[in-house]
Amino acid sequence: MPATTPPSPASPASPASPADGLRFAFGTLTALPVRVTRWDRPAARAGMLCAPAAGLAVGVAAAAVGLLLLLLGAGAPLAAVATVAVPAALTRGLHLDGLADTADGLGSAKPAEDALRIMKQSDIGPFGVLTLVLALLAQVAALAQAYGDSWARGALAAVVSALVARLALTLAARTGVPPARPEGLGAAVAGVVPVAGAVGAALAVTAAAAAGGACFGAFGAVRAGLAVLAALAVAELLLRHCVRRFGGVTGDVFGGLAETAATTALVVMSLG
Repeated sequence: MPATTPPSPASPASPASPADGLRFAFGTLTALPVRVTRWDRPAARAGMLCAPAAGLAVGVAAAAVGLLLLLLGAGAPLAAVATVAVPAALTRGLHLDGLADTADGLGSAKPAEDALRIMKQSDIGPFGVLTLVLALLAQVAALAQAYGDSWARGALAAVVSALVARLALTLAARTGVPPARPEGLGAAVAGVVPVAGAVGAALAVTAAAAAGGACFGAFGAVRAGLAVLAALAVAELLLRHCVRRFGGVTGDVFGGLAETAATTALVVMSLG
């Protein structure tokens, strides 16, 4: 998740407005020039509930770049590469870095404290490199398949994957999921989202994805809905494994969850 400099917090008792939530979501989950004006628990709660909105913006930008290249005569593989590059650029690559660091931590046989220290190091180990390469290859291949079938289907896949990537963060920030460290962005958002709010966000995104997929018929609606559910299921398995392994979540784990969910959604959207 992009690093931000926490501003002076507002009163913890004051409720966060929708604008506070959107600023928190866009300021922490994207590299867009949005200033986070509050850094307290109510703002974090509102921000993580608004995370899918940040994903929608990223997904629309990615789809627009891919469609532009296709209109200019580029092939589906090049459009797929550009579509994958946009979310990476709009997060300064930190979600991909989080995926690699999480893989290195999970791949280590050392105790949790040492694994967390490995994840904080600036270099990437063999587990991280392998995971990063395979994830990017899967994303590009899935998008190329979707674009090759239909430009609109590829664009929808880009939007759905970005949406569910941030939705996975909403669910990972739900009540009951502890932070692995007492500091950092992971600790700032861990456990802030009520379970009911996380479930509501998941249902809303699933319904929106299915509605978009309905443009391609009943199977398209089912496929888009299943892409969201499959992505959330895989992300949940990874989340639980990370909590067992590290004792909680970190910013790197959030990044790994986002990329895992995005990859899973793209693979499902490429099928059929």
